Amino acid sequence: MESIYNNILHSISKDERLLAVLIDPDKMKLKGLSDFMMKLNNSKATHVFVGGSTVEDKITEVLVIEIKKHTKLPVILFPGDVTQVTNEADALLFLSLLSGRNPDYLIDKHVKAISKLRGSKLEVIPTGYLLIENGKETSVQRVTQTKPIAKNDIQLVVDTASAGELLGMKLIYLEAGSGALHPVSENIIKAVKQEIKIPLIVGGGIKSIEQLENAYKSGADIVVIGTAFENDKSFFDKLKK
Repeated sequence: MESIYNNILHSISKDERLLAVLIDPDKMKLKGLSDFMMKLNNSKATHVFVGGSTVEDKITEVLVIEIKKHTKLPVILFPGDVTQVTNEADALLFLSLLSGRNPDYLIDKHVKAISKLRGSKLEVIPTGYLLIENGKETSVQRVTQTKPIAKNDIQLVVDTASAGELLGMKLIYLEAGSGALHPVSENIIKAVKQEIKIPLIVGGGIKSIEQLENAYKSGADIVVIGTAFENDKSFFDKLKK
């Protein structure tokens, strides 16, 4: 497979909208995966993200193997922990939780992942991960013991994203969190997009086509949807090719 990151850059250069469907190993049952993937393949989805905040060991690998039987789309790990790293995927978002100050999620988890990544064929993509306040506590907060950046502190969000870029991150991921009451605001997306030159991912709390469109129009290069599909399987019908 060609470089996933280079393909992302190429698609962005052609003003293509990229859509990632996030599959949580804790929530996706294998018996329902075939039907789910059929709908996903018939949608506008361009990437499959796999991961969750709390996932039992080895469940992710089993799920990724099954997913790859049903799609030719790139399967990218979006791990909440080292235990979710598997060589069966195509790429890994090497996430650094820049919005928090817990050293475990700034560097320690990364060091522990190296033994799994050494000699791996996974394409590792350094990603600056920013959790943005959305109106409720998220599982990411509970697991990482960090606070999100306040949604009205746009300058801090922008400065954090810019710092991530200068540190060498290849992607910036603005996240409201799974099941967020509100998605990342248009003002935040626009402000960050104006500041950085690397691709911008936006996810969390996007439950409608209107919110999806707003994220793209505000500057998101990749939009991630997860809960919307979990709660409303007909959402795929609204995103058919």
